[in-house]
Amino acid sequence: MKKAGQDPTGTEGAAYTQRLQQLSGARWKRLLDVQAPYRWNLRRLRLGRTLDVGCGLGRNLVNLGEGAVGVDHNPTSVAHARALGLEAYPTEEFFGSAHARPGAFDSLLAAHLLEHMPAAQAREVVGSYLPFVRSGGRAVFITPQERGYHSDASHVRFVGFAEAAEDCRALGLTVLRQYSFPFPRAAGRLFTYNEFVTVARLP
Repeated sequence: MKKAGQDPTGTEGAAYTQRLQQLSGARWKRLLDVQAPYRWNLRRLRLGRTLDVGCGLGRNLVNLGEGAVGVDHNPTSVAHARALGLEAYPTEEFFGSAHARPGAFDSLLAAHLLEHMPAAQAREVVGSYLPFVRSGGRAVFITPQERGYHSDASHVRFVGFAEAAEDCRALGLTVLRQYSFPFPRAAGRLFTYNEFVTVARLP
């Protein structure tokens, strides 16, 4: 059995964190501020106090506003997010924290999480965090389109609009809206960073 960090297709170890750091730190990305439209997209959703599940390095967490909390199973990624001054926890530590209480958050964000797991596992993971979101709150799922999906060996399941909607139904959520961002759906086969966005409401 491979240990965490040794599997090049896994997301648990330091190697995955280093890959994310290299991708996000590319000089051209910094010069062009490629995250600007994605920041705007998150802010316009007005998610309130948000629990960012699978927060990684904190790329979205840094834009979620006051009171946002991140959780990730990769402790190296969590350490990176904390070094940025963000509130982030490894999985087990989060469940033992004061944040893990019923209805503590207005929304849940799972960005680039579902595609890393088979459907049953993804639903189990997301479902374990939903009790911490208030009744009537929202859950937002962001997943890569074709080009982005094939760009990462750790992706195991393509999650388009239909798959995300089915995950929502299985979790007891009501889909409010689905859209392609930042470009129309046709761009997903060519542009690595085109995303499916699904916004759902909790009971």
